[in-house]
Amino acid sequence: MAEENFTLSTYYTNWKQYQEHIKDSVAPLTAEQFALRAAPHLRTVGELAAHIIGCRAGWFTYVLGEDVGDEVKAIANWDESDAPARTAAELVQALDATWTMMADRLARWSDDDMRKTFEDEQDGQTVQLSRAWIVWHVMEHDLHHGGELSLTLGMHGIPADFPG
Repeated sequence: MAEENFTLSTYYTNWKQYQEHIKDSVAPLTAEQFALRAAPHLRTVGELAAHIIGCRAGWFTYVLGEDVGDEVKAIANWDESDAPARTAAELVQALDATWTMMADRLARWSDDDMRKTFEDEQDGQTVQLSRAWIVWHVMEHDLHHGGELSLTLGMHGIPADFPG
């Protein structure tokens, strides 16, 4: 699908580049750096990375009902409050695994597939969400929390490899 549509191809290509910026920023961090926060009530750097990963895996597994494989299914709960801290290598591997899973699906879904709706609950209400909306939501979630990750690292003098 993305190859047939210049606009979608542009979005997906740039989303992939953003994914690489997140990975490059996370890969060299130490356990102490993963514990840094922008404020006491906000997620740590490690929690932010795990939250990005958990969102991707969770939406595709639980809402879209995709057979994502054991590796991705196992990381769908990495953003739970009681989840253990992850190493840089684990986070980078999970970013790659979730990206590959998403890219494989985006490459095969047709326009009709993107229009298909799925039931979800939001604010106590049952809603119907299109696959296209869910993909957008996961993308904007990456952008939002990737920016938060970059800001938090920058606040602590750690270079983040994000485009400026």
